[in-house]
Amino acid sequence: MQKYVISALALGLVSAVAQAQSSVTVYGIADAGLVLERGGPAGNTQNISSGVGSGSRLGFKGKEDLGGGMSAGFVLENGFNIDTGTAGQGGLLFGRQAYVSLSGSAGSVSAGRQYMPYFKALRDVIDPFGTGFAGNVQNIFFPSTRVDNSVEYMTKKYNGFSADLLYGFGETAGDASKNRTISGAASYDNGPLSVVLTHHQRENALGTAHTRYTMLGGRYRFGDITGHAAYSRNKDLLGIGSRDALAGVTVSVGADKLLASYIDHRDDSSPRQRARQAAIGYLHPLSVRTDLYAAYGHIINRNGANFHVGTATDSGTGTTGFNLGVRHVF
Repeated sequence: MQKYVISALALGLVSAVAQAQSSVTVYGIADAGLVLERGGPAGNTQNISSGVGSGSRLGFKGKEDLGGGMSAGFVLENGFNIDTGTAGQGGLLFGRQAYVSLSGSAGSVSAGRQYMPYFKALRDVIDPFGTGFAGNVQNIFFPSTRVDNSVEYMTKKYNGFSADLLYGFGETAGDASKNRTISGAASYDNGPLSVVLTHHQRENALGTAHTRYTMLGGRYRFGDITGHAAYSRNKDLLGIGSRDALAGVTVSVGADKLLASYIDHRDDSSPRQRARQAAIGYLHPLSVRTDLYAAYGHIINRNGANFHVGTATDSGTGTTGFNLGVRHVF
């Protein structure tokens, strides 16, 4: 009996020490809205959709102090569809993010299912819509978001400069290049100016060809107005090149925000496909955690181009989209 008491006391002491040195946070977003689409092949649609501006999610993140300036951490983030209660990302338990990390004075290293640097540049710097709503930059620009089986290294920021490198293992026996992903970004963020140069490359299943996307973009704040711009050169598995360009603006109107962007896509195929998207949106905060949103986007496709107006979690089917909804962050 005595040894069980001692064991219980020891376990309690270890738990108390661990709790004092670590923390776990539960967080999430609940986002639902009306989505109207026009111009789809099956006709017009009217839906109550989840994740219109930001993907609805439930997440857990933790951090433990290891001493000597080192810390360990993790993120487990589940995506869900608030309109139906089903799981997002094809039913994956932690389909949005799932990784463990170590951080220190030289930066951080993480491993798992993670956002690619190219996507983070779009979301955090380039797109006024933050890769959400009907104005989502990924309606036209490279639409992929996450990399499985990946290792990522991020430096600390030095005088505004930082770097982000990611390698995704193809995990194919006999040839490490098959399905491999290489992605990275170099950034400068200081005061009103943010600039990022990013590259993303993905090998095919045979290791015989790859897609690649190289983008330069940035934003600059002029008081209540922020200008956004980006230019991307791309090449698909067939070696056909294309170019994407964005110009956008975010305007603070008191606590509200007005969003607008214009995107132009041109490719080098023999039909010379082209697509242009224009979008506008408005965000009205009801509190520090809740906002109302409205957004409109329209795409003109030419010469066989087939782009659609989507949202943060849906690629869409039509060429015109309108959103009206509410988003709560917790």
